[in-house]
Amino acid sequence: MSTHENSHFELESSLALAVIDTSMAPLLLLDGELSVIAASKSFCRVFQIDPAAVRGCALRGLGSGEWDIPQLASLLKATASGYAEIEGYEMDLRRDGQANCLLVVNARKLHYGEDEDVRLLMTIADVTEARIAEKVKDDLLNQKAILLQELQHRVANSLQIIASVLMQSARKVQSEESRSHLYNAHQRVLSLGTLQKHLSASSEDRVELRNYFAALSDSLSASMIRDHDQVRLRVSVDESTTRADVSVSLGLIVTELVINALKHAFPNGRKGNIEVIYASRGPNWALTVRDDGGGMPTDPSNATPGLGTSIVRALVQQLKATIEVSGAHPGTSVSVTHNQIEAVQNRDGAGVDSV
Repeated sequence: MSTHENSHFELESSLALAVIDTSMAPLLLLDGELSVIAASKSFCRVFQIDPAAVRGCALRGLGSGEWDIPQLASLLKATASGYAEIEGYEMDLRRDGQANCLLVVNARKLHYGEDEDVRLLMTIADVTEARIAEKVKDDLLNQKAILLQELQHRVANSLQIIASVLMQSARKVQSEESRSHLYNAHQRVLSLGTLQKHLSASSEDRVELRNYFAALSDSLSASMIRDHDQVRLRVSVDESTTRADVSVSLGLIVTELVINALKHAFPNGRKGNIEVIYASRGPNWALTVRDDGGGMPTDPSNATPGLGTSIVRALVQQLKATIEVSGAHPGTSVSVTHNQIEAVQNRDGAGVDSV
């Protein structure tokens, strides 16, 4: 190597050492024998090591010997030989009189010439506080889950008590109108109990609507339909899933629409069917509750809005959806739709989703 080339190499080496020395991250530059060539000031500060005693010191001799870790040394030797690289290696650093540190170590062999000496660049990150914070977060989440489960049990018990009180009150009152209102309130509370029970049994953030609506349908049939040969409630749902909060709103809408159908569609012992249909495509979905009975008024001017109607319209608005009441010939169909993508017609007249 010429004098000029030697001077250039020494200049580059000095610059590299200066970069390591001033790095904000804890860094070590090691030779093939795992002796320290350079250490960043941040390494010395974080691990309380005298900077003057670092250069030329063997890794195992740093500090009070806490870096004398056989497994780490073996991994570094393998890295120096080119057989491996250390990525995300976690280790405990134990120091006398101090709390243990959890470190994440990465090491690379530097390639800057075939005939040059082996150099390893080792980075160290202290993740002790981060892992403690993660543990605290996990503990809080577990505690929240336990409290939520306890709350769900209390809600279920309270709903059962309320339903029982409403039924007892309905049996005692003399007014037929009051008895009807109490009976309707009883059915709504039972439906809420079914919703709560199904959601509390689900540990996921997403709810499978097929099983959800099926359970709700079973509850409504058991509590409101006396003769199942006279009126049948069926569910047709695809494999859609949705958020738990959205599923609650959908369940309440189904409950109110089924109750309305049972009240208005089959007067004087008329037989018939009620069907709950749900399907989705991307962000768009449609929920329909239809019957083949005598129907209810489709013209709002001819209908007297009740509590159920108000509940449904409020929930539809909350879901940013639209509602439409139409004749099913026979019967009535109530559709709640949510559209984020408008459908356009192609030249053949088929529906195409625009994006």
